[in-house]
This record gives sequence, C-alpha cells and structure tokens, in this order.
Amino acid sequence: MLGLPENVRACLFDLDGVLTPTAKVHKAAWEETFNAFLRRRAEETGEQFVPFDSGREYNVYVDGKARADGVRSFLGSRGITLPEGDPDDPDSADTVNGVGNRKNTMLLAVLRERGVDPYEGSVAYLRAVERAGVRRAVVSASANCAEVVKAAGIDQFLEARVDGVVARREGLRGKPHPDTFLAAADKLGVQPGDAAVFEDALAGVEAGREGGFGLVVGVDRVGQSESLHEHGAHIVVRDLAELLDGASE
Repeated sequence: MLGLPENVRACLFDLDGVLTPTAKVHKAAWEETFNAFLRRRAEETGEQFVPFDSGREYNVYVDGKARADGVRSFLGSRGITLPEGDPDDPDSADTVNGVGNRKNTMLLAVLRERGVDPYEGSVAYLRAVERAGVRRAVVSASANCAEVVKAAGIDQFLEARVDGVVARREGLRGKPHPDTFLAAADKLGVQPGDAAVFEDALAGVEAGREGGFGLVVGVDRVGQSESLHEHGAHIVVRDLAELLDGASE
C-alpha cells in the first residue's frame, strides 16, 4: 500500500519540495540575494553582470544544501571567494555566512506574508505511513524547518526532526553527505538499510545513496527525473500520492 520494500520500517522526508512547496520560496529568495550581490560586485569591479540561473545553477549548486554550503558552492562556480565569517554575521556582511543570512531574512519575510500549505498528496502519504506503524522523521537543511512544519500543520505526523539547527549543534555535515539522514535513522532506532529517504534535491538523493538506505525515492516537481535517477534515486515519482497508487518510474 505504501510502495515500499517489506523491510522498510522508517521514512525520512526532506521538507522543501517533498512535504511543502516552499522550494519555490527558497528559489526566489536565493535568486534575489545572489543577483543583488552579483550586480553590486559587477558595478564595483567593472565585470559583466551575469544573473543567477534559478534553474540549472539552483539545482546544481544550492538546492538541498545548508545555506553556507550553497553560497560557497555557487560563488565558487563563478570564481568568487568570500571570507567564511561567523554563523551569526549580520545579513549585510559580505561573508559566506552573511550572504546566507541575507537569503534567510528574505525567506522569512515571504513565509510570514504568504504562509505555507503542504502538498495534499504528501499529507495523504504521511497519514498512510502513520496508520501502517512506520516511523517518520523530517530531514532538512533549513534552520526554519520547525516553524515551517508547524505552520503547514504536519508536525503531528513527524516523530523526529534533523534540520539545520540540529546539524549545527551536532556537527553534522550537510547534503550530499548522508550525516543528517543517518542521524534521523538513529533517532528512530532503525538501520539505514531499513529506512526510505524521500528527496527532491539532487544533493539529497545523493546523500541517500551514499548512506546506504534501503530505498531512495526521488520526488520530481521540476522535470529532472533523469538527473534524480543519476544521482541515486531508486524510483522517481511526481507526488507521494503516486506511491499509494503504485505508480512510479
């Protein structure tokens, strides 16, 4: 009924793009943040302004990663190196952490203005997983995970949370490293081979593959099914409800 191997006793869900449509909000916040930075840099250096590609560059360098990792990865692809700074840097600082915090300021403003609704298919799947007695955790690079889960009204379905706050506190590497998923499996008392990972980001499915999880489900919201398979997804669906219907690639 759940589209899972019989041995799977836990489901580890990414948040943005899997349970909630906040990936679009993240993408818009990154685009505005990077373009403001790149435009100002072009004015100061005389270099040509080349805007951030919210399609390819977002998917390759930013999606699914911790904020600082995303900043470092994207700017590095443009040959730009910034000082690391400190996680508590003001959002006006031209440091890796400052740029990341600038993006977070924009994200929170949009979330407060618009709110967030979960994907209906994901809620249906969470209910089915709960009824089946399968353990459930949310695994997200976002430091705002707890607030988003609560605002979306799905906190009652999730037994454990490993997010950006937990990762920083416990010294866990972000995706594509498997650390956060492994920590979630441990919190639920299951081995990686007995857990399923649900991810829409290329870095996330890669983390699921590297962690040796029993099933890695790619969730394709943006037409990147082939890339999800290439990075480690065993199966790909467009919505979690498809697993209840038995439809997957």
